[in-house]
This record gives sequence, C-alpha cells and structure tokens, in this order.
Amino acid sequence: MRAVKSRDTAPERAVRAAVREAGYARRYRLNGAALPGKPDLVFGAMAKVVFVHGCFWHGHDCKRGARQPKDNAAYWRAKIERNLARDRASLKRLKREGWSALVIWECEIRNRAALARKLATFLG
Repeated sequence: MRAVKSRDTAPERAVRAAVREAGYARRYRLNGAALPGKPDLVFGAMAKVVFVHGCFWHGHDCKRGARQPKDNAAYWRAKIERNLARDRASLKRLKREGWSALVIWECEIRNRAALARKLATFLG
C-alpha cells in the first residue's frame, strides 16, 4: 500500500490539465491543508474547491468503486465507510464556511470533453 500516493496522482494531473485548458491556470492552489478535507484544487478568489476522488478509495458506485477486496474484506469495508463519512463531513463543513465544492471521480476523467464541460460549468 505504500505505492498508493495521496498527491500528484494521474487523475489529479489530468484534472489540472483540464483546468489549464479552460483558462484557469494561475488561479488555484494545490492541496488546501487549511481547509476541511484538504481539497486537491483551491480557487480562493472564487471560494471554490475541487476534490479528485479515486473510485475505490471513496466508495463510488461505478464498476471500479463497487469492487470488493476478497482478502480482509471487513477491514476494507470499514475503511471505505470511514472515508465516505469523512468526505460527507468535509463537504458539509466547507459549505457551512461558504465554499462551493466539486467532486470529480476517477472514472469521469476518461471522457475529457465531459470533464471540461463539468469544470467550465462549476468555475464559470
């Protein structure tokens, strides 16, 4: 599990490339440690944040996220449930503090046109 990175993952880099293509290249900061949930991209002037979630780790309902490990299954189910609860709490707290949040799932990154539209809608 040490090989699993928490920063600069391929999905994060793909989202950053889409943000640059949309014209928001210099308007964000990475990994907002001061904010709840440590968002991957923070657009401070617009009070908007973007989370890039891995489907497995954050319990998405897609094919990859619904896959259940066979070894130590109870541990992994509990871990993913904790991640889901933490994500919900972080989003709720951000909203209470006046931030708008967008969650981009790992599986959504494959369709670059849809990703660009989603980002443009959120940031525009």
